[in-house]
Amino acid sequence: CLDMRTYKEPNTDGKETKLTHILGQEQADWLIREVSKSKATWKVISADLPLGIIVPDGPAAQESLANRDGGAPLGKELEIARVLSAFKRNRVKNVVWLTADVHYCAAHHYSPERAAFQDFDPFWEFVGGPINAGSFGPNQMDGTFGPEVVFSRAGAYAGESPRSGESQYFGHVDLGEDDVFSVTLRNANGTVIFRKDLNPER
Repeated sequence: CLDMRTYKEPNTDGKETKLTHILGQEQADWLIREVSKSKATWKVISADLPLGIIVPDGPAAQESLANRDGGAPLGKELEIARVLSAFKRNRVKNVVWLTADVHYCAAHHYSPERAAFQDFDPFWEFVGGPINAGSFGPNQMDGTFGPEVVFSRAGAYAGESPRSGESQYFGHVDLGEDDVFSVTLRNANGTVIFRKDLNPER
């Protein structure tokens, strides 16, 4: 479970040529070390900010790490690129990211085949939220890490009750037989609106 707020440097346009922190050096080192030595079949990383979603903070600054530039990593993207490269180098399998922060739910598949930065293994990101707020989006994606939007759903914020449940979302994970990692995205009334079953790589 990551803290992507405490050690994050100020919001900018995210296009610095030098690494800027979203995890901080100590937490990034810890993440690489602990995930790399884990014997768990699935390495599930819970992060409070998404990886490829553009989350604006005003006309130019970015709240998350995506910077609207689909090219090589810059700024805060450099820290995540380091983490993803280390996972590949250390042969870490079955990594799944669970993220939030935006006002809709989504399932993204990241692959070096589609990416400007290619030194990583493919992985999934599932985005859940908001459980009790207005729903709007989806946001644009940044192509640095090659995301494909497999699914997304949002409601219309204007004129909608934030507590209707139809456009508020959460995620659920079930670990089934043969270690199948089953993810469902559901509205706040419990209706399953998306499901993905992931088979582990051995």
